[in-house]
Amino acid sequence: MDVYDSLWQKNEDIAYQTLAVPFLQHMPLGDLQADYYVGFMIQDINYLVKVTDMLKEMSENVKAPKDISDFMKNRYESYQKYAEATLKQFNLNGVSNIKATPAMEKYLADYKEAMEKEEPIYFAVALLPCARLWLWVANQLNETCCNAYFTWKKDNMYGHPEDHYKALLDKYLTKPEQIEKANNIFRMQMKNEHDFFESSLQE
Repeated sequence: MDVYDSLWQKNEDIAYQTLAVPFLQHMPLGDLQADYYVGFMIQDINYLVKVTDMLKEMSENVKAPKDISDFMKNRYESYQKYAEATLKQFNLNGVSNIKATPAMEKYLADYKEAMEKEEPIYFAVALLPCARLWLWVANQLNETCCNAYFTWKKDNMYGHPEDHYKALLDKYLTKPEQIEKANNIFRMQMKNEHDFFESSLQE
């Protein structure tokens, strides 16, 4: 089994735990209070912009190997385009006045630590849980177009993160100690995703 699929398989338990949090249970029922969804979106926009900023730094600093450098540049361009469109959609100039929740603050701090202390391939690993989990969750939610939150499902249910990550991870994560470190980072970020969703509605 390749590294990409192995990371998901070893941590799929957190995916199911995430799907069970109240926020994602109420979303398909259509009775999620709008205030909670707004709070979730505000935090997510902050996340998007802050991670885009980190990717900008990585795209400028990682010069070699070329495929990892290209990965950072491509992910930065993708994130930047999405961040700009999202800010425009909500008529926002930026996120400087958004205060991160404790869950989001930890999530971003873990990203920053991976960026500053680990080799670039592990920052790629740190990005992967968001890409894989949101796609998986969106496809698990039983929603129709009549649901107020169907837009979230529709916007996240299509994608092919394997196109960006699979070959890269298989190439650079070959030793047992590398795979173990990658799994630790992947699981940490999956837990951060879980905690973000969980903190968005606590009953």
